[in-house]
Amino acid sequence: MSNSSQLEPVDPALLFKSGNGRWALGETEPLNPNEIFKQEDDGLNVRARIENEYSKTGFYSIPEDDLRGRFRWWGLYSQRKPGTTGTDTSQLSAAELEDPYFMLRIRSDGGQLNNVQLKTIASISQRFARDTADISDRQNIQLHWIDIKDVPTIWSELEAVGLSSNEACGDVPRVVLGSPVAGIATDEIIDGTPAIEEIVRRFVGNPLFSNLPRKFKSAVSGSPKLDVAHEINDVSFVGVVHPEHGAGFDVFVGGGLSTNPMFAQRLGTWVPLEEVADVFEGILAVFRDYGNRKNRAKARLKFVMEELGAEKFRELLESNYLGRKLIDGPAPAPHKGRRDHVGVYEQQDGNFYVGAAPTVGRVSGTILETVAELAERYGSGRIRLTAQQKFVILDVKEIDVVPLKEGLEKLGLYVEPSEFRRGAMACTGIEFCKLAFVDTKTRTRDLVTQLEERIPDFKQPLTIHINGCPNSCARIQVADIGFKGLISTDENGNSEEGFQVHLGGELDGDFGRKPRGLKISARELPDYVERVVRRFESDRTENERFADWAKRAEDEALA
Repeated sequence: MSNSSQLEPVDPALLFKSGNGRWALGETEPLNPNEIFKQEDDGLNVRARIENEYSKTGFYSIPEDDLRGRFRWWGLYSQRKPGTTGTDTSQLSAAELEDPYFMLRIRSDGGQLNNVQLKTIASISQRFARDTADISDRQNIQLHWIDIKDVPTIWSELEAVGLSSNEACGDVPRVVLGSPVAGIATDEIIDGTPAIEEIVRRFVGNPLFSNLPRKFKSAVSGSPKLDVAHEINDVSFVGVVHPEHGAGFDVFVGGGLSTNPMFAQRLGTWVPLEEVADVFEGILAVFRDYGNRKNRAKARLKFVMEELGAEKFRELLESNYLGRKLIDGPAPAPHKGRRDHVGVYEQQDGNFYVGAAPTVGRVSGTILETVAELAERYGSGRIRLTAQQKFVILDVKEIDVVPLKEGLEKLGLYVEPSEFRRGAMACTGIEFCKLAFVDTKTRTRDLVTQLEERIPDFKQPLTIHINGCPNSCARIQVADIGFKGLISTDENGNSEEGFQVHLGGELDGDFGRKPRGLKISARELPDYVERVVRRFESDRTENERFADWAKRAEDEALA
């Protein structure tokens, strides 16, 4: 396909059904409570009220539309009241479930941090967040126990070192994932960092895109390891080499999990680095203008893509937003290996990067402070977060690799972790999240420890993801073994924490299977995983992966 300067606009009335609040069809009347509060006042405007009013008048002075709505535009969620149960999740209101404290999500676009920034986050954690910190699978750091009175001070300290919580949550362009080894990996196809920086500069905090139908998750990576989960983002730019034009990006649109999981579809285009932000803007505008603003359960971009299909979506993007045709391009080569960058790897300049695995992303301010010191002592001070709840220290001289590894392992951060620890992922869970039914972080850490003791010689790659509710923040449908939290009933009729089991999911394959609706209680979790893993070990063929085995195994072997 060749470039063209003139394209006939597509008539959207021929593509979309009316009545779903699509702005481009003239449907501007807000059709649900979220659309009402967003239309009444832009979420970006709540910052002034936080700084000038709520930080002085306190938590209980905050109106509902700000507290449980617009605060998200600045990375703030009210957190769960301690002692509430999974049964309470479905029975109590949000007001009854919440504590007068917040989770604060700090953006880290491309996962890029330096030691000064990490020390600042660590200091904030220690002084204002009870020493809490979690590395998320979106390359953010999340703090808990934040008091509204401290938020202006926290923002001031973050922004002094180039960090922000602006649009870390909400119906906005959230953090842009990037390869944690962009610009240094020996196998890199193209460095996407300039595109990420341009996207953030142009679109984060921009009122033109601060009221989307739902959240918008994106990624730019030129790594052949496909390290940003491009299959499940709203839009991803993935490094490829065009036979005529050279290195650039393939484009995937419309991925997402939750209760209606869908893999992103290729547009079949090749985009040069300098045009990534323009194409990003076009896709963002399609979503803004044609997303479903009536039913929030169907408001993500994946439903627009499902309705149109890749061919019509591309035609709409080209004709009505870009005004030109995009160049056809190749798909990225599949990658069946690991994507997390855990371990020691040589860089382009002869130095090394060292990736370590905190268990399910749970760290602390104290730990982050020491990590920053280690990065400064043994590297250049550059740290990168990954899309698998891990982190990487860059620019380490060969002579410093061993002392760095030793320093990290003293903190419980393993460069050579067990397969169970390396492959574990968990969402926030009932500890802080008002949507959760079960504990996740502590339970997964305990599970990892027990599996390491019970099956110490297990060496096959294995991902175990545990989620506290159906929303799949921990990507249960694309894990070897995924657990979705729910409330079940024990043999005496009492409510207890439990899980629905997903098996054999993978990002580069399919969503796996749910063997006859298999459910287990939380107390059965270690025994169940041990049983299934041992069956896999005894039954697998040579070089067979867990996901492949789980797809062919009989239900009885998976029970």
